[in-house]
Amino acid sequence: PKVSSLPPNERVRRDSEAMVNVPKTRSTHCPRCKAHKGHKVSQYKKGKESSAAQGRRRYDMKQSGFGGQTKPVFHKKAKTTKKIVLKLECSACKMKRLLPIKRCKHFELGGEKKSKGGTPY
Repeated sequence: PKVSSLPPNERVRRDSEAMVNVPKTRSTHCPRCKAHKGHKVSQYKKGKESSAAQGRRRYDMKQSGFGGQTKPVFHKKAKTTKKIVLKLECSACKMKRLLPIKRCKHFELGGEKKSKGGTPY
């Protein structure tokens, strides 16, 4: 294997700048079917926060009344990317599972494949 002359932190930075293109379907193992089946791939998104959650109720009670902001507000954001999480849905049994992949700045789902050695125009 070829070892890069760049320092490790530079190598990671270069990898994260690349465009990640994932096909909309992939054949992978389904734990419920116990076999390889076709899976529909989508990107995981966080759901809407519930106002009835205990932490939200506690925070709202603490915030109410006089006295301004009661808990610290986080400002020192260090990361420029988030880890991409794929949601895989089995086409046979409809079981869904999550698959985290690496960090990247540009993520594409079902984009056109790059052709090797094709005409540049």
